[in-house]
Amino acid sequence: MSKNTVEQDVMRVMRQVLASIIKDTTPQPGMRHPLSDRTIQDVRKCLQLISARERELADAQGRVVEKPYYVDEPPKARVVSIDSIEKPEKKGD
Repeated sequence: MSKNTVEQDVMRVMRQVLASIIKDTTPQPGMRHPLSDRTIQDVRKCLQLISARERELADAQGRVVEKPYYVDEPPKARVVSIDSIEKPEKKGD
């Protein structure tokens, strides 16, 4: 397992801080957001840039970056029981 570089640590902390700011400033439904639309767009751009740089750093190290997912998101892979697999019929019988 490789140790993170200083840049990777900076990217991770910046992402976590921005996520905390988003959580702390998100208003209840129906209420106005305290941040301006411009600031919200800038935060989104920052998160996109952080994500892109984290991906570049991981690629350079040959590491696979797992994409986050929602708990209720259907899985992309499906587990199939071996018992459910049928044997192919023999030809010529």
